[in-house]
Amino acid sequence: MVRSDARENRARILQAAREALAEDGSASMNQIAQRAGVGPGTLYRNFPTREALALAVYQDEVTRIVGSVPGLLAEMPPLEALRHWTTDLVEAMRRKHGLGDALSPGAHQAISEQSYEPVIAAITELLDAGKKDGSIRTDADPGDFLQLTGALWRAASGPEDRSPRMLALILDGLRTQPQR
Repeated sequence: MVRSDARENRARILQAAREALAEDGSASMNQIAQRAGVGPGTLYRNFPTREALALAVYQDEVTRIVGSVPGLLAEMPPLEALRHWTTDLVEAMRRKHGLGDALSPGAHQAISEQSYEPVIAAITELLDAGKKDGSIRTDADPGDFLQLTGALWRAASGPEDRSPRMLALILDGLRTQPQR
């Protein structure tokens, strides 16, 4: 069993790394340890390499995003929950892309493969809720939706963030249409 102070240190390290890497993709391990208020030994005991730390930051983010689905569905209609969730996912994808300096191509591939199934399951839960209440087309496919989100994070990184407009178009395409 992990001691509570060890869990707190790990959580502080992940938070500090998330912030430091978002500000500067080349932040050093020592800078992250200082920001987290832990010694280098504690940092390296938890995360032996910079890449291990960056992967943990991203995996923590995926777990948080995937875990947010039930709460969103409890608070709002499925299409609105999907809008909020997708916006959060796009932000995470942009941050992952920003971790590029810290991740090798193999690590990018590994984290994409690791997060695919949980993300697809979350999208499925959101789409199924909308199919059930009649707000989302019955032929909406989670894999197609995930593929479309790839365009959103790219659109969000230019001088003008076009992702909200693009997401609105995607969500409009998911709506059930009245019979003509």
